[in-house]
Amino acid sequence: MQGYDLDLLRYLQVLIEEESVSRAARRLKVSEPAMSRHLAKLRVAFADPILVQSGRRMSASAFAAGILDRVQELVRAADSLIETRALANLVNMAPTFTIRANDLVVASLALPLLQALKKECPRCELVWAPEIDDPASDPLRHGLVDLYIGATDVMKPEIRRQTLFRDQMQGVVRKDHPILAAPITPQTMVQYDYISVSRRGRAQGPIDWVLRNQYGLTRRIAMVVPNYHCMVESVKDSDLILPLPSIVIDHISMAALGLAAFEFPLSLPSINAFQAWHPRRDTDPVHRWLRETLFRVSRQVLGPFTQ
Repeated sequence: MQGYDLDLLRYLQVLIEEESVSRAARRLKVSEPAMSRHLAKLRVAFADPILVQSGRRMSASAFAAGILDRVQELVRAADSLIETRALANLVNMAPTFTIRANDLVVASLALPLLQALKKECPRCELVWAPEIDDPASDPLRHGLVDLYIGATDVMKPEIRRQTLFRDQMQGVVRKDHPILAAPITPQTMVQYDYISVSRRGRAQGPIDWVLRNQYGLTRRIAMVVPNYHCMVESVKDSDLILPLPSIVIDHISMAALGLAAFEFPLSLPSINAFQAWHPRRDTDPVHRWLRETLFRVSRQVLGPFTQ
């Protein structure tokens, strides 16, 4: 353990949380080669690979995932020595935090996050701003929102980000839908009409690209809706298929709504959702407290990263 110090522990925390050398490097504002060197030191110090190859991406080793909570606690305790004075007055503060996110994030995290924040800052206010067509980076740059939660690939390079969860799409149908009567294949998938979710009115997405490029198939889009929840209660009255992320399915009463879910028989890319903020907020102790609370709550509500 020679040469082991708090900085190396901080690199360990971020590498496990991000499960990516490049994302960890961006978050800590170092080069990828430098982050790779830190990973090499950690592998020697702990006699463990820390990150292992999992398909096209990296994932935390069993050992690394098992120590994450303790590492976070140690780093947070060290940071608290500096932040104690700034955060000591949280109980008397009345900050308003504005977070931009889509409806599925709000439905899953809004109440648990507010409850967690109010334990330490009873007078805080949480404002959820809807997603709009403007570039996601602009409100962060202009100070209009404190955090953005989403999975967009269009983000300015200076914006900081931290992965919150990974998810997969599933198909939601009425509980006695005929597609459930036999094994589901790409060929049976395209026999039914679909609802597409897009606030920009776009009908096609990753499901269509995989069907077309790998199977030469095309699905029929009968309707495009602007958010994930608006058709959930209506699907039971039709043969339409509604693709939804797992975090939505896990937080609605499927049986009570007369619905069932199935996994798509396709190799679909995962949904990588993150929280993002402008670098000028990096050292703001109250903003850091907000980010760390959101990260903790998302793990408690949504569980660890899905593989």
